[in-house]
Amino acid sequence: MLDRIKLGLQHILPKKGLTELAGWGASKRAGRLTKLVIDIFAWFYKVDMSEAQKPDTASYRTFNDFFVRPLRDDARPMATDANQLVQPADGAVSQLGPIAGDQIFQAKGHHYSIEALLAGNAQRAEQFRDGLFATIYLAPRDYHRVHMPCNGILREMVYVPGDLYSVNPLTAANVPNLFARNERVICYFDTDFGPMAQILVGATIVGSIETVWAGTITPPREGVIKRWTYEEGEVVLLKGQEMGRFKLGSTVINLFAPEQIALNPSLANGVVTRMGQPLAHGLQAQDVPVDTTVS
Repeated sequence: MLDRIKLGLQHILPKKGLTELAGWGASKRAGRLTKLVIDIFAWFYKVDMSEAQKPDTASYRTFNDFFVRPLRDDARPMATDANQLVQPADGAVSQLGPIAGDQIFQAKGHHYSIEALLAGNAQRAEQFRDGLFATIYLAPRDYHRVHMPCNGILREMVYVPGDLYSVNPLTAANVPNLFARNERVICYFDTDFGPMAQILVGATIVGSIETVWAGTITPPREGVIKRWTYEEGEVVLLKGQEMGRFKLGSTVINLFAPEQIALNPSLANGVVTRMGQPLAHGLQAQDVPVDTTVS
């Protein structure tokens, strides 16, 4: 019954208005009130402040400053093998695995197409057909900066307006095409493991999505698709380097081309992720399946 009520509220509440209000409040400096809100939030969601560069909640001028807090340099050890890709974010695996043709698995009974996720870009979608995907959900307690799984050269960024449904497990299991309906920022990279898309998905109360090279992408929410292209070498990010952040929680989706990587077999739905831990490894030439069919 409670889940049914939560889902019903998702359809009737003014999600954009609530999100804008939350973003406005989170950016305000309110002294002791700000500290009180942060303390209550950290207590309720069991935030581990010992990992933060600034563990004292009084050191944050706004709730947003607290929410995008950087971690201590030693808080997230990085897998250093050059052939290994790492987790882009703290959170939990929502889903991951092979892309069946152009269909990505969202939850039991729900799939969505690569082309819908990529806002109708059929050429880009074809790059990831029969490839692999990983969807990581960031809960409110998590560290909310997003990092690179591997070295990458940015080629294109696209802002796609959309709904602002929550992206928690409940809505993922019940709202069709959730990630292809919500607001999102799509970033395309050239990597040593072929083309990669890293997608930051917006949600209710996510006041802002930012990237390190362009700053705040949303707001404003103008209802139109925006596209930026980049010359080769204009923006180069290394494995583990920060690429973006959420001001309040959401989801990161990675798309990989076929026969380029193999996902870490220990990963499965619900597994907790920590930025820097192994996500996948690159396929060497001998690892790629060979078609031995005689024509």
